[in-house]
Amino acid sequence: MATIFSRIIKGEIPCYKIAENDQFFAFLDINPLSMGHTLVVPKRETDYIFSLEDEELAEMSVFAKKVAAAIEKAMPCQRIGVAVIGLEVPHAHIHLIPINKESDMDFRKEHLHLSEEEFLEVQKRIVEQF
Repeated sequence: MATIFSRIIKGEIPCYKIAENDQFFAFLDINPLSMGHTLVVPKRETDYIFSLEDEELAEMSVFAKKVAAAIEKAMPCQRIGVAVIGLEVPHAHIHLIPINKESDMDFRKEHLHLSEEEFLEVQKRIVEQF
């Protein structure tokens, strides 16, 4: 059975897409820690990020770097934090999170509850930076 991320990539589940290429897909996290929190996933379904081939992992990092640059231009923040947890969805993914302090990366804190309009505005602001 396909993961929720594979279903998002195939267009079976709607998302707020930020970017994609032949191998990778980036979209806004629907339970964000901050405005602009984005997930980067390989289109090839694999559970563990370190199961990716070396070249694929390197290319995913370069893709994520481009997405992070767009987020940083679009969202007021000091940096883009990077997290790879890998337990919540069995599909490798990288969290890109606009942060101003380390505690902004605490996944135990309450996540934002954004409206459709807020998601669309954040998506537009980031996509415009590509």
